[in-house]
Amino acid sequence: MKPVLVGCSHGTDSDAGRAAIRAILAGVRAARPDLDVREAFVDVQEPEVADVVGAAVGAGLTAVVVPLFLSVGYHVRVDIAAAVANRPAVAVHPLGPDPRLVEVLLDRLATAGARGDDAIVLAAAGSTDARAAVAVTEIATALDAAWGGGPITIGYGAGASPRVPAALATAREAGTERVVIAAYLLAPGFFHDRLLDVGADVVTEPLAPDPRLVQIVLDRYAEGVAQLTAGAPAAGRPVAASGPPA
Repeated sequence: MKPVLVGCSHGTDSDAGRAAIRAILAGVRAARPDLDVREAFVDVQEPEVADVVGAAVGAGLTAVVVPLFLSVGYHVRVDIAAAVANRPAVAVHPLGPDPRLVEVLLDRLATAGARGDDAIVLAAAGSTDARAAVAVTEIATALDAAWGGGPITIGYGAGASPRVPAALATAREAGTERVVIAAYLLAPGFFHDRLLDVGADVVTEPLAPDPRLVQIVLDRYAEGVAQLTAGAPAAGRPVAASGPPA
């Protein structure tokens, strides 16, 4: 039997956010009907990831947990790691950083009507884990190279600095006519709602749903299967520039 694919997200009270995450996993099921795909959460919603992994293992199966997060943080490093510890299961790298996420960001900027002379604030949820900031910086660097327009700075919703309002204010002080927030968020919910209220001229939609996210999930799953088979560590894809702005 193939390992169970457990797609684990944070969980949200937002109906739109829940639908966006479900759409990713629905896409995975459509692309790979041979897989047993199960949903799990670390907060707000149920079932909890440890219970989902436990049920799979209890049925004599192995499991690969794919964190539906954009970078490493507390929930990936602690909650998800604990769910697979001492079990025939692995947790792989989260969805980011990945060059396909840069492609999605470019598409969201184009759809929102962003212009080459706009200042762009890449807005991430934020984490106290330093590795999360490194991952966001990788995405920002790749986006800057691919966009080829106005300056791109980073702002965080929580856990790291500068916060989005401060990054927005800095962009305004530089004298740019418009400031666009590129939402580096997986789905609608609390953080995206806050972005809509900080005073940017344009705020892009979150990354999900998008078929490229489905492929990233499947690639992460394949890395986990390889890890279960060979005992080699699973690894994320490197970030690379994705071409000119759409």
